[in-house]
Amino acid sequence: MSYVGNSRWTALGVLSATGLMTILDGSIVTVAMPVIQEDLGFSPAGLSWIINAYLIPFGGLLLLAGRLGDLIGRRTMFLAGNAIFTAASLLAGAATGPGLLIAARFLQGVGSALASAVVLGILVTLFTDPGERGKAIAIFSFTGAAGASIGQVLGGVLTDALSWPWIFFINVPIGVATVGLALRALPADRGIGLAAGADVAGAVLVTTGLMLGIYTVVKVEEYGWLAAHTLGLGAVSLALLAGFVVRQATAKAPLMPLRILRSRNVAGANLAQMLALSGMFAFQVLVALYMQRVLGYGALDTGLAMLPAAVGIGSISLFVSARLNARFGARAVLLAGLVLLFAAMLVLTRVTVDAGYVTHLLPPMLLISGGGLVLPALATLAMSGARESDAGLASGLFNTTQQVGMAIGVALLSTMAASRTGELLATGAGQAAALTGGYRLAFTISAGLLLAAFAVALLVMRRPTPATADRPAPEAAAAPVAS
Repeated sequence: MSYVGNSRWTALGVLSATGLMTILDGSIVTVAMPVIQEDLGFSPAGLSWIINAYLIPFGGLLLLAGRLGDLIGRRTMFLAGNAIFTAASLLAGAATGPGLLIAARFLQGVGSALASAVVLGILVTLFTDPGERGKAIAIFSFTGAAGASIGQVLGGVLTDALSWPWIFFINVPIGVATVGLALRALPADRGIGLAAGADVAGAVLVTTGLMLGIYTVVKVEEYGWLAAHTLGLGAVSLALLAGFVVRQATAKAPLMPLRILRSRNVAGANLAQMLALSGMFAFQVLVALYMQRVLGYGALDTGLAMLPAAVGIGSISLFVSARLNARFGARAVLLAGLVLLFAAMLVLTRVTVDAGYVTHLLPPMLLISGGGLVLPALATLAMSGARESDAGLASGLFNTTQQVGMAIGVALLSTMAASRTGELLATGAGQAAALTGGYRLAFTISAGLLLAAFAVALLVMRRPTPATADRPAPEAAAAPVAS
C-alpha cells in the first residue's frame, strides 16, 4: 500500500480520531456509572457489565480482525468497524433499560475491535521513514494515552451538564465524520486474499478462547478465584488457546504466524503492556471511585481533578516521547516511564479518608504522565518485527494484549479491593475507612504489576543503540527485525 505526500498526515488524523474515540469510550462511562445505575435500574452486580460487555468482544475479536484486515484489506475493515461503532453508540444513548444498553455496548466492542485492530497496521505502512514513523506513532499514542484520561473528564462534564446518554451520542457525529474522511484519506488496499490465510479453525479457537477467557476474568469479582466457575471456564479457555498455538505451528496458512513472536522486543512489549495496563486500571477507574465514594466528589469534580493527568500524558506523548525514543531508544524510554508510573502508585498507597487534593492526589496525577512515555515506546517495540503483510496482525496482537491487560486489571484489582473492604467492615471499620483500605491494597498490587512490567522490559527486551534504535529492516519491513 503506497501513499505519499501530505495526505499521509490527514490519514493519520483519521486513524488517531478512531483511536481516541474507541479508547475514550472505554473510560468515559466510569464517572457516569452511578447515574446510569440509578436511571436504568442496574443491580450492583449488573453494573459491571457496562464495562465488561465492551471489553469482552473488543479483546476477543482483535486478533481475528487484525488478520482479516491483512487478508481482505485494512481500509475495508477500518470502515466497517467505525460504521458499527457509530450505530451502536446511537443505540446505547437511546437505551431505556439495562438489557438494551449492554447489547449496545457489546456491539460497540465489536466495532472497536474491527477498527482498532488495523490502525497501527495502516500507520506503519504509510510511514516507512524511521523519523516520520516515530512522530506518527507519538501522535497516535497521544490520542490513546490522553483518551483514557480525557474520557473521565469528558464523562463528568457531559453527565453533569447534559445527561449520561450524551457520553454515547457524542460518538455519532465523530464517527460519521471519521468514515467520511477515511473514504477520501485512506489509500485503498486489496489485502493479500483470503486464500493466503483463511484459517477458520484457528479463528474459532482464538476468538472463542479469548472471549471466554476475558469473560472468566471479569466474573472473578462475583465468583472468586478458586470457584468451580472460574477454574472450569479458565481451564477451557487455556485449552482453546493452547489448541490455537498448536494449530498455528502446523497450519499451512496460519491465522497468526508464530514467527511474529520470535522478536524479543515484540514479545516483551506485548507482555509488558499486559502487565502495565493491568496495573494502570487502578488509576483509570479506582482513583475515580475513591474520589466519589470516599471523598464525596461529584462526576464533574472527579473529571476536573483528573485533568492534570490527561494534560500531562497528552503533552509528553505528543511533544517529548518521539524525540526521546529517537535519542535513547524505545526500551530506555519505556523503563523511565514505568518508573514514573510505579512512583505514582506508591504515592496512592498512602491515601486517607480525608485526603487533600494538593497533598495526596495531585502528585500521582503528575507522576502518571509517565504513561505518555510508556505507550508510544510499547507501540514502537510491538510493531518493530512485523512484515508488511503481517502489519494488521501485529497491530491486532498489540491491541489484544492491551484489552486482556485491562480485563485482568478489572478482575484482580476490583476483587482484591472489595475483599479487603469486606474484611475491614467485618472488624467494625467505618464505610469510608473500609473503602480506603480496599483501594490502598489495590494500589499496592498495581505497583507490583508495574514493577513486573519493568522487569520484563529490563530482562527480556534488548537494548538498542541510539543510532540504530527502532530502525526497520533494509527491506522496508518486508522481513522481521532481529531483536
